Amino acid sequence: MSALRSALRSLPRDKADTLLLLGSALLVLAPHVSHLPLWVTLLCAATLLWRAVITLRGKRMPSTMVLLPIAAGAMAGIQVSYQTLLGRDAGVAMLVLLVAFKMLEMHARRDLYVVIFLCFFLVLTNFFYAQGIGTALLMVVAVLALLTTQLSFQFTGAVPQLRARAGMAAKMLLFAAPLAVALFFVFPRLGSPLWGMPGAGGNSGGKSGLSDRMAPGQMSNLAMSDEPAFRVRFEGQVPPKEQLYWRGLVLDAFDGLAWTRGGSIPTKSGNSLSVRGQAQRYEITLEPSETRWLFTLEMPGHMPEVAGYRVRASHQLELSTVQPLTQRVRYSMISYPDYALDGRTALDDPSQWLLLPYGYNPKALAAGLALRREPLPARRIEQVLRQFREQPYRYTLEPPLLGRHSIDEFLYGTRAGFCEHYSGAFVFLMRAAGIPARVITGYQGGELNPIDGYVTVRQSDAHAWAEVWLRGRGWVRVDPTAAVAPERVQRNLSAAVDPPAPFGIDALRGMPLFDGGGNALLGRLRDAIGAVNNGWNQWILNYTPERQRGFMQSLQSGFANWRVVALLMAGAAVLLLARILYLRREIDPIEAVYSSLCKRLAHLGLARAADEGPTAYAARIAATQQLAPPSREAAAEILRRYSAWRYAPPQPASAPHGRQLAATLKRLLSQVR
Repeated sequence: MSALRSALRSLPRDKADTLLLLGSALLVLAPHVSHLPLWVTLLCAATLLWRAVITLRGKRMPSTMVLLPIAAGAMAGIQVSYQTLLGRDAGVAMLVLLVAFKMLEMHARRDLYVVIFLCFFLVLTNFFYAQGIGTALLMVVAVLALLTTQLSFQFTGAVPQLRARAGMAAKMLLFAAPLAVALFFVFPRLGSPLWGMPGAGGNSGGKSGLSDRMAPGQMSNLAMSDEPAFRVRFEGQVPPKEQLYWRGLVLDAFDGLAWTRGGSIPTKSGNSLSVRGQAQRYEITLEPSETRWLFTLEMPGHMPEVAGYRVRASHQLELSTVQPLTQRVRYSMISYPDYALDGRTALDDPSQWLLLPYGYNPKALAAGLALRREPLPARRIEQVLRQFREQPYRYTLEPPLLGRHSIDEFLYGTRAGFCEHYSGAFVFLMRAAGIPARVITGYQGGELNPIDGYVTVRQSDAHAWAEVWLRGRGWVRVDPTAAVAPERVQRNLSAAVDPPAPFGIDALRGMPLFDGGGNALLGRLRDAIGAVNNGWNQWILNYTPERQRGFMQSLQSGFANWRVVALLMAGAAVLLLARILYLRREIDPIEAVYSSLCKRLAHLGLARAADEGPTAYAARIAATQQLAPPSREAAAEILRRYSAWRYAPPQPASAPHGRQLAATLKRLLSQVR
């Protein structure tokens, strides 16, 4: 390492500055690798490496005749890869290539600044794809590196060491930070992010694992994802985990292969919802999903208000937005765990929740018909649940593949499945037994973060359960998974199944130091990181125009209070005083003596000319008769010593020689009258 450092220090200034520029550009370009085509990444890497070799070996830059075909081929590649030269992704890819190619065409100082300014713009484009706190910290480092590089190009004489230049760049960032924070909070915000504008391009596929179609094996794939689906903040105590059923979609049609929406129509009498007991009040922060579904704790008591979106409810109490959810949203809800939905004496049209496809699953159909011999519907339900509990059924993340008669093969063959297998088979048996039934998909459970009090519901918490209609009780939730693997509902997924072999840091969870209990090291670390990320999401990324208006109104009401104004003014005065004292501490004492001498001589009628250096000034002072001999000699001696110090090799004034010189100059200055 020391040999490499020595080699870099021995490089000529132009080569060192160019390598610094290449390193800064690499910090900006590296995050784009995750979304750029592989050929763009490889071409940029080869171009930067080519430029580094040219710099180190002192070779000539390639000619325009070499660069033009490469640039033209790259533009053609962009057209082929994106089918356009417009839009977000194609534009960013071209800008990345432009920065790389410009490295091979730097012939003047102007070209250096062009590259730096392009890199500053690329810093912004990184936020088109990720807005997490990690991305923000990396971009701060990139901006610091770019400012350090820009400062390196601006020095015309002796250049400070890299550490000193980086310190100067850090001070520039610190000076700009208060203004940036103020602009963030008070500058009018857009109603939607730039990356959500039409024509942004890119992957428009949904990010949420839940869809309006449920087939065997579909939800078990979600169990591999640890991505948050939404976060919840309860007012008061968090309900037990077995009560956390987050209702999403109602799947009421079965075609023999999958359950889908749209199998029922609104009844004339509509829904009747009666609630009892204490309400649960909470706020949900829903991650962007590109879908329209909103999730609520069963059973929602009102329609939520989502800023920027129009919310609607289906006849089966599914909540959704008209537009896809392309950004993080927050909404407050009130739910009632104790409820009765459609608890009338009879349904208007029960047949639509009894439909089954013809020619599928004959064994399950016969078993359901046999259940009709039991006159009480509640006992029919209990017989099926007892079958799941007592027979050798397995709850697994890796269920076997099923064929045409998927429910028959699952119930009487493999007997291994995930939540969609059990809920789908249960609803099929209920319909065959004459009990109106439907599948509900959403999420179940959630993990409480003790640091910030938020419950995080992840994609791995995706779940499917059933609703059956009973006379006098209405639609009743029945979770067949709880009969097979009750620990899935009471604890979490990992308690019910053996997850795949972990990799990386996840492998540490099996060790005693990192596993089990709230005091586990990895658990506490994960909670802390989750709390920081959630705070970033809540207060930075989710700072919407509505929240800005609320902040400005609270700020306005605060300024109406004279105590608040006085406190702010006192704080500003303290900060200003601290800044003045800091600047005074930073002033070089030798420079301070020289400045005081120039002011004193100017007051005596011997002002220094703008183009007059200390040596020439000393000669003029020594020849003048306007000063008494002791003052004249003392002033000339100060100027001569200052000149020798100022134009000698750099030496800090805090060094022993510098402190001694400063004391001598102050003594001589006292003799100038």
